[in-house]
Amino acid sequence: MNAYAELTGSGTPTRQAATLTGVPRATATRAAARATGPAPEPARPRPAPANKLTNAERARVLMVLNSEEFVDKPPLQVYAILLERGQYVASVATMYRVLRENAQVRERRRLATHPARKVPELIATAPRQVYSWDITKLPGPARGVYYDAYVMIDIFSRYIVGAVVHATEDGALATEMMTTAFGLHGTPQVVHSDGGPSMTSKTVRTLLADLGVVRSLSRPRVSNDKPYSEALFKTMKYLPDFPDRFTSLAHARQFLDEFAHAYNHHHRHTGIGSKIGSHVFFTIGVHCVHAAKEIRHEHHPCRLPERTGRSSALPRPARRRRDGGAGYRDARQAHQRGSRRRTSARSPRLGLPLESAGRGGERGMVRPHPRPTSRG
Repeated sequence: MNAYAELTGSGTPTRQAATLTGVPRATATRAAARATGPAPEPARPRPAPANKLTNAERARVLMVLNSEEFVDKPPLQVYAILLERGQYVASVATMYRVLRENAQVRERRRLATHPARKVPELIATAPRQVYSWDITKLPGPARGVYYDAYVMIDIFSRYIVGAVVHATEDGALATEMMTTAFGLHGTPQVVHSDGGPSMTSKTVRTLLADLGVVRSLSRPRVSNDKPYSEALFKTMKYLPDFPDRFTSLAHARQFLDEFAHAYNHHHRHTGIGSKIGSHVFFTIGVHCVHAAKEIRHEHHPCRLPERTGRSSALPRPARRRRDGGAGYRDARQAHQRGSRRRTSARSPRLGLPLESAGRGGERGMVRPHPRPTSRG
């Protein structure tokens, strides 16, 4: 504002001064009028109403509102009940004013309190412990035609253990995909998914129950409870060669097979130390990552000094506990106890993020990696 006044005082047109300073001309005009105009008159004290309640009357209103009969009723109901009895204590607005003066304007009824529930989580310290699976739509040859891609991933290594495309979404097809994946790569301890119809179908529940696998479901209307599956689908659909439409079911299956092979054997994941999923899945990753650390330290000892706890090249541990505890709780023990307590969200050595699992059919959560890096 001072720059505007200096420019206009030196003869610069107001339009040009407003453009240079960014001050609207109307704002500058009002400010100048206020500065040169007479001082505003002080506000006059508001006179007290002639029918203002005395202190004794206000105390009587408060006593009535806090009586055993009306202590849990709002002023509007108290006013109506007293009028039916032929009694008038005060208006509804006056009742609220008296309550506000005594810091009692709140919900006067007893309400149920719902304590915050901690999301159950599970730690994966090795491959074949927790699998996450989901179904995504692939555009077909015409508008309104879609194919369903069933994909299951190991969250520790990001290795795709099962991937198949069908023309429809069905629980029986999902069971077939799971049976094949479990037969090739082993049965996990926990299988996490969202609450879709195929995930909650009777065939899937029966298969997991027969195999002794804990079934975990995402919370309703929470889109990031399975970040590893969502990251996989985004990686696939953001590829430059992802087609706008698949010409046939065979075309979609060929594309998914090629993507799964590249994702497993060529794609590197920052969340597991920039390793390839197949290397971590088949070599149990810990030895692979620590061997790479020793090689880097051997060739560059000055750049990688010894540090306490972990290597700087590895991701930061995903500490999620609020009670200060640490350590590993077995998923099966938590399932048998029916516990909702959160387990530690870090691997003992690698600090890898992990996917959570609730009790069988319980709403669990999968925590994404805490660092703002691209997830593989």
